[in-house]
Amino acid sequence: MVPRLAASGLAVPVEIIPFGWALTLRRLQSLFDGVPGFNLKLRTASINAKATTFDEKGSDSEPFVTDNKNYIADLFFENGIHGDLRVISDAILRITGVVEHGLFLGLASSVVVAHKDGVVVVKDKEATSNGM
Repeated sequence: MVPRLAASGLAVPVEIIPFGWALTLRRLQSLFDGVPGFNLKLRTASINAKATTFDEKGSDSEPFVTDNKNYIADLFFENGIHGDLRVISDAILRITGVVEHGLFLGLASSVVVAHKDGVVVVKDKEATSNGM
């Protein structure tokens, strides 16, 4: 459980088309300019096709290619995403070159959380409207 979406330290993936990918990355970067702790990287793959978000200088890495022949931009938010998630989702999707993102808003109606002492099922209309 995290206090807000993307606060786990893991990347929010954004699928982008290869044509003009550098411009798409710049537009994604400018969308989150001024957001403390924001970082963006093009996901790369080394020769052995192991996916990584790190720019391995000196290695034979190239952009990771999806099944649809697109690239992935990984967005990192140190403290999670602040603001209206639907507005942010729409802003990302409006950038030319963006195919889809991994925010997956409004898809879950409940969450099952496992703890050592049992399982908790959360059904929260407010939480689901905020992206759960």
